[in-house]
Amino acid sequence: MAVAKGSRAKRKVAVPGARTIVLQELPGFTRQLGAMMGAGMPIVACLSALEEQADNKHFKPVIAQVRGAIEAGETLSEAFRHYPSVFDTLYCNMIAGGERSGDLAETMSRLAGFLESSAKLRRKVKSALMYPTIVLIMALIIATGLILFVVPVFAEMFADFDAELPLPTQMLLNFSDLLRDYFVYVLVVLSAAVYAIRKWKKSEAGSMIWDGWMLRLPVFGKLNKFVASARFARMLSQMARSGVPILSALKIVAGSTGNRVSGKVVEDAYTVVEKGDPLSTAMLNQSVYPISLVRMLQAGEKTGNINEMMDSIADYYEDEVDTMLAGMTSLLEPLLMAFLGIVIGGLVICMFLPMFQMGEIVGGG
Repeated sequence: MAVAKGSRAKRKVAVPGARTIVLQELPGFTRQLGAMMGAGMPIVACLSALEEQADNKHFKPVIAQVRGAIEAGETLSEAFRHYPSVFDTLYCNMIAGGERSGDLAETMSRLAGFLESSAKLRRKVKSALMYPTIVLIMALIIATGLILFVVPVFAEMFADFDAELPLPTQMLLNFSDLLRDYFVYVLVVLSAAVYAIRKWKKSEAGSMIWDGWMLRLPVFGKLNKFVASARFARMLSQMARSGVPILSALKIVAGSTGNRVSGKVVEDAYTVVEKGDPLSTAMLNQSVYPISLVRMLQAGEKTGNINEMMDSIADYYEDEVDTMLAGMTSLLEPLLMAFLGIVIGGLVICMFLPMFQMGEIVGGG
């Protein structure tokens, strides 16, 4: 059934699996749409072709409904705004800017480049953290298995000894008994704690505190600042190229940096810029974005080349992230191996320590 344009504009549709679509499908979709439009194909024909080749069962109907909205008289940006979980404010505003400038195909290509760059940066950080996370989880599983199933066997054997056990061994046996008796309660408490922390992180106050910690962590804090700086510079550059006004761009960028504290800095800058001061002045004397980014922004404002300056500084910080991730990975590997050896080796030594002492007693006898 046809829907009036005025009522369609207010409709917001939730899309199942939206996060997967944004991370995996949207960059390629944007790149192909821009290429087709650049070749002179009508938008409806482009969307029909992309709908046919879409593999994601949740994204295919979205493309079909966007095509239907355009056939009903809406612009591409208006049609995208019905699906904010897939096409966010930054995406839609850049498309709207391209429509106003008459250079929609080029805007789509720039937007695709931005999405691909963001996805690449996200994959690098995720990949670098995957290895230490897996090692820590494996260490926890192995240690828990030893304490729950192996230590009790040794406890029965030690019960036959008519001798006092070494303190480390006795402490391990006591901890094993405690964990076995209250294992279910421990799981419940841990699950409740994880749930509570996740809920707290989603609250406004909790997210500000958590993101502040993320920026102050040793090593990782610097990495998070570089990631936030690269995202800020890249987004600001793309918005400027698409003709989005600076105040509108700042409002969008503030909610898209990936860190509430860095976003708050941009929100505060918005207030200063609204009064007529340059953005570089508003970004001074804060601890989140490096001074080099502010100086490049200042130079861009003086020369009228903000987009090029921001692209350059974004490239620089992305390279810095690559360098830091490579260094952290090479440093973490031996540290994690040492940690794994200390945890597992310590448990094994505690279990065999009474046997070593028995051997000394028998040898001495």
